Amino acid sequence: MSDKGTTEEFEVTANNVVRKIMDLIREGNIRRITLKRGGKKLIEIPLNAGLTIGAVTALVAPLLLGVGAVAAVLTKVTIVVERPPKPE
Repeated sequence: MSDKGTTEEFEVTANNVVRKIMDLIREGNIRRITLKRGGKKLIEIPLNAGLTIGAVTALVAPLLLGVGAVAAVLTKVTIVVERPPKPE
């Protein structure tokens, strides 16, 4: 693990994009979520670790509408999750 933290990727079907993003937000400890298709970035959602789940949901809800609209025309997308480094 580097000072930059860790990165995870999840490949999901279009039907599950918004649900997976909401699940990741509820997990917390996420710096940024990026939605990609074919290696190209479609949307990037920066998240502030100091915000509560309710605040994050309220701020991200409009973006999720856009994500849902984009996902509706796609079959599979990749969700890239950046997490901050774990404290030692």
